[in-house]
Amino acid sequence: MADKPVRPVNAIDQTRRMLSLVTYLRERPGARIADVARAFGISEDELVSDLDLLPMCGTSFRGGDLLDIDTDGERIWWHNPAALGEEAAEPLRLAADEATALLVAARAVSTLPGLREGDRQALLRATAKVETAAGEAAGASARLSVTFESEGGVFADVDRAISERRRLWIRYYSPARDEITEREIDPIRLVSVGHTYVEAWCRRSEARRTFRLDRVAEIRVLDEPSAPPEMELRDLSEALVQPAAEDPEVVIEVGPGGRWVAEYYPHDSADELPDGGLRISLRTPDPTSLRRLALRLGRDGRIVSPPELADSARSAAREALAAYDTDTPPVRGGADDRRDDRQERER
Repeated sequence: MADKPVRPVNAIDQTRRMLSLVTYLRERPGARIADVARAFGISEDELVSDLDLLPMCGTSFRGGDLLDIDTDGERIWWHNPAALGEEAAEPLRLAADEATALLVAARAVSTLPGLREGDRQALLRATAKVETAAGEAAGASARLSVTFESEGGVFADVDRAISERRRLWIRYYSPARDEITEREIDPIRLVSVGHTYVEAWCRRSEARRTFRLDRVAEIRVLDEPSAPPEMELRDLSEALVQPAAEDPEVVIEVGPGGRWVAEYYPHDSADELPDGGLRISLRTPDPTSLRRLALRLGRDGRIVSPPELADSARSAAREALAAYDTDTPPVRGGADDRRDDRQERER
């Protein structure tokens, strides 16, 4: 397998890729894994992960309707490509268990607090049509119910504020600063990238910010109208954090063990260093949030600039070491003694 690291999976991108992969593989029997991965711009590990999912897909969950795709480690074989051919294009018929699952799910979704009323009514009309088509099979679904837990009503309040174009007041926990702040925000849209976020214009920082809903401690919909400045919506499919050109620049040098930083942090440049490390230049609206990264890197990295942030990171590291060494016995000398001290610290 290629040594390209597997990137965090974006469900929407993976779904699009897998749909394209089906067409691609059907036209190329016995395609090589390396060639397919290169064509889709992904690692071989990512491709194999997709191939593990495809056999669970098909026109239904019954026998020969599922895709029969496997690999011998070098090539990819599709044993029943006719499963998606014109000969398989029959009118959709729901079995009793499928109708029950669909109706129960539809009714559960219709009760979500964040669902707009127009969408709710459309879903209820579609549910009624499925009930009519299912006939007696729909009876079992009436005896089952599913409920969802919302994030303390935050989603519903944000969605309401967006639809009514009203401002929000929130108490928000910031893990970078380990504090709760009060803010007024003009919500722009809800975004789901692993977690659910609201992208908004923050009146406190006078800038666009993204807030994670499960970190909102308290929320109120205000009477003031929401009036965010005109701005272009960002494409968040690749990453949620996308620094702006005007954000402060931070330069970090990492050793070979810290090269992963370039994979997980959006950056302007990553230059090779003689020791196999990288000199990474990146931008962030809150440079102090990178002190935690510096502490995490330890000997594998350091902040080079701005100087005040580098000094702050060094001070934080010294304070952490001082607290860490308080109960640590002094090194007595010799390899065995050093090993004993290290084991004591690890405990």
